[in-house]
Amino acid sequence: MEETLISLITDVGFPIAVTFYLLHRIETKLNTLIESILSLPDKL
Repeated sequence: MEETLISLITDVGFPIAVTFYLLHRIETKLNTLIESILSLPDKL
């Protein structure tokens, strides 16, 4: 993972690499939020 991250930074640039990293983090948090919302009617 570290080697591919370094090659990504050198190939496409630092801002694009940071954008992909942040989008990945947001995606996992959104999936958790969606699961929580879908399970909410069962808890009520």
